[in-house]
Amino acid sequence: MVTSAYVSAPRLVYADTSVYGGVFDDEFEAASAAFFELVRGGRFFLLVSDVVRREVGLSPPQVQQHFDGLLAYMRLVPFDEEVLRLRDAYLAAGIVGPRWADDAGHVAAATVGGADLIVSWNFRHIVHLDRIRLYNAINALHGYRPLEIRSPAEVIDYEDQDV
Repeated sequence: MVTSAYVSAPRLVYADTSVYGGVFDDEFEAASAAFFELVRGGRFFLLVSDVVRREVGLSPPQVQQHFDGLLAYMRLVPFDEEVLRLRDAYLAAGIVGPRWADDAGHVAAATVGGADLIVSWNFRHIVHLDRIRLYNAINALHGYRPLEIRSPAEVIDYEDQDV
């Protein structure tokens, strides 16, 4: 029998900046807050990059405080030459344009950092079926495993769900 209890190690999840800010957005608040409760409960462990830290630093104070309250559940993925090479491969493949290099950087950092999953509210450049396929094609060409990319709403638990 399969239960909803999580007995295995937490999944490594890269949450981009939109998820941290989503806690303070009417449209995304419930799912973002539920996602971070799962982090605190041990289901997920966060990977974070310098891009997220920089973007959060430019965010309103409540987003910064929320982020800082999760530091114990985070591991930094250095934005090093390996991440830059993969980001640049995404850009060269035209997955996103140079203006959106930080979005490609999120995916590259998650990939190089060994994330099991990226969560994001960015439906234009990250959580987009065609782009996910392209990111994973470039990952395969560079020797990386495929990466799941979802919105927080797709990874939280729903108590009223009949299984």
